[in-house]
Amino acid sequence: MGRTPSLKEPLLRNGRLLWLEQRPQEQGRTTLMQQSAQGSGAVELTPAPRNLRSRVHEYGGGVYALEGNDLVFVDDGDRCLWHLGLEPGGGLPPHPPRRLTEPGPRAFADGLIDGPRRRWIGVMESGGRDQLVAVPLAGGEPQRVHQPTDFCGYAALSPDGRQLAWVEWQQPLMPWDGSQLWLADVNAAGGLERVRQVAGTGRPESAGPPTRAISVFQPLWIGPEHLVVASDASGWWNLQRLHTRSGQWQALLPLQAEFAMPQWVYGMRTTAWDGQQLIAAACWDGVWQLGRVDLAADRVGTPAAWQPLELPFDDLAALSAEAGRLVAVASSPTSAEGLLELDLASGTWQHTPMASCPLEPEAISRPEPLWFGGHGGQRTHAWFYPPAGGAHGEAPLLVKSHSGPTSMARRGLSLAIQFWTSRGWGVVDVNYGGSTGFGRAYRERLNGQWGVVDVADCAAAAQAVVAAGKASPARLAIEGGSAGGFTTLAALCFTDVFRAGACRYGVADLGSLAQDTHRFEARYLDGLVGPWPVAKATYTDRSPLQHADRIRCPVIFFQGLDDLVVPPEQTDRMAAALKANAVPVEVHRFPNEGHGFRSSTSLIQVLEATEAFFSRHFGL
Repeated sequence: MGRTPSLKEPLLRNGRLLWLEQRPQEQGRTTLMQQSAQGSGAVELTPAPRNLRSRVHEYGGGVYALEGNDLVFVDDGDRCLWHLGLEPGGGLPPHPPRRLTEPGPRAFADGLIDGPRRRWIGVMESGGRDQLVAVPLAGGEPQRVHQPTDFCGYAALSPDGRQLAWVEWQQPLMPWDGSQLWLADVNAAGGLERVRQVAGTGRPESAGPPTRAISVFQPLWIGPEHLVVASDASGWWNLQRLHTRSGQWQALLPLQAEFAMPQWVYGMRTTAWDGQQLIAAACWDGVWQLGRVDLAADRVGTPAAWQPLELPFDDLAALSAEAGRLVAVASSPTSAEGLLELDLASGTWQHTPMASCPLEPEAISRPEPLWFGGHGGQRTHAWFYPPAGGAHGEAPLLVKSHSGPTSMARRGLSLAIQFWTSRGWGVVDVNYGGSTGFGRAYRERLNGQWGVVDVADCAAAAQAVVAAGKASPARLAIEGGSAGGFTTLAALCFTDVFRAGACRYGVADLGSLAQDTHRFEARYLDGLVGPWPVAKATYTDRSPLQHADRIRCPVIFFQGLDDLVVPPEQTDRMAAALKANAVPVEVHRFPNEGHGFRSSTSLIQVLEATEAFFSRHFGL
């Protein structure tokens, strides 16, 4: 716990299996691994001090691309693109990486390799705008391929190299609020022709009446002229297929399930094409399932069929497939996050956790679905983890408010949650209104209501557990990071349910955040709270800093000093206001940590300090 590497962006390509490991024990350094020949172990392709990380939109992702023996990655040391030639038979590369671009005030991410034209195509963020650029594999200055109005990414090149698809979105919308699928022909010289929008929300500058917001996710080619994308035009992120030459669309699986996630980072994949079949991850009521999309069924004019794959994993992400083989990041309530390798023909699979679980299966607290009446009485979801020995009316309860706030409470084994349950705490992980996994209407509950709906839902979840006789009303705590940190502080301000709180790099002053945050989220609060400064009064009404005098219970804060998303001064001001009111406060500051902690030392300190703080004030 705290020392377990995170697995990111596994990729099957040209018979190779690669993945990223983010290592807390190395201060969060991320390195690229390759499965060795015959699957006997792994080879590290980018040893220390290299750190593979993208800073595009601050959250990054999409840090490497592979085609043939050509590997291109982003090195956080200079934020440049680097090329590494891989050994045809596997093993360590014969030559060291070479830099493709020169250092400068720009960031790269989310690229692909256009093999025949010997170039990398991806996103460059520079001068406050995104560009689709091409960089020769021989090295050189990036050449602009396309200039979007604002943001872009998720580029996908057709198998014959003749068409390029990508996603764009514009402020004030976030990509999960409204985005567009774009398509262009690629000419012999590599330029784009017939550049056009083919799906999604109308752009703000478009003439005519406004269109209903639609979000699209992960364009994926399943042939030279067929493209699959997830669209929430139906109210759910469902799969659609486009015949790119005729322009004909087909709904593949019209289900009340989600086949996509909010696009906070690049490199997210919920569908995969192995060359013959389409595999997808779908979410029903917060539970993920892997399945095959039977495209043959639509030959008689009916929708494609969903064929679930029987696997003991219900938390899935980052799918990649090739030639009858699939890999994904997978976990379950009793299995830690690991690399899932699946033979699609036989159904045989292998799951390799990033670390062994220190708990015996019978000692693991398993999530129980909790449905309760949230804000306005709306049916709302959470996962309840009973404490070791069983739930009872005197048990302390920790309510978790996830980040995003569009994220979701997932079922995969969390040793951080088990840390609490093994010490006699119940934990309720709340999918408050605004969470993903329950359809667009559930996400839109938070529109204009951040600090209201999420707070009411977290308080109602705690009260539902107490009413069921599974927790003590005098021992209720709440914790969260980032957006969850804001919900935590707001819940302490505007309800009397909780008796202590823990806030990690949380928002305390909405007005300051609206004026002082990074480009990706510069207009995010327009949808969550209201346009700034028109809705200034609402910002003041909901900011915990403006109502710090309402908090009378102990609060512990954790803040990275390199945080560019929520500046450290927000935590400093909130803590100072509470201290001035004689509220017990602890503040832990972490040099060299940003928005979201990476070092194992930091992660362990947060857990141990929080538990000690709560126990002291609860008399445990």
